[in-house]
Amino acid sequence: MTEYEKAMRPEDITRLFVERSNEGDAAGVAALYAEDAVMAYPHDDWTVGREAIRELWEKVLADRPRFELETPLPTLVSGDTALTSTPPRDGAGARAQVVRRQADGSWVRLLDQPEFLQPGQ
Repeated sequence: MTEYEKAMRPEDITRLFVERSNEGDAAGVAALYAEDAVMAYPHDDWTVGREAIRELWEKVLADRPRFELETPLPTLVSGDTALTSTPPRDGAGARAQVVRRQADGSWVRLLDQPEFLQPGQ
């Protein structure tokens, strides 16, 4: 099993996501998610669980898309739960994630809404 760098701050997850996606590493992307994570993707659907998220990213990354790091909005933290978000560069909607602190102090995504579209989009 590959040992991946852990996100020691909620904000680290976005950077690690971009790095691993650009490397085509679907397993590395999935490692950023909790075992019971829920991702609202594809649009109007849910992908549930780390393994299903890995399978989804294998398909997405097969076309070798390039991701760019987006400037995060301020992170909201309450105990072992945090809300992270970024505005996409194209200005269409927003992205938001609920992340959870693990026993070792690292953070993983629990809920991932990759895009909120504005009404009419």
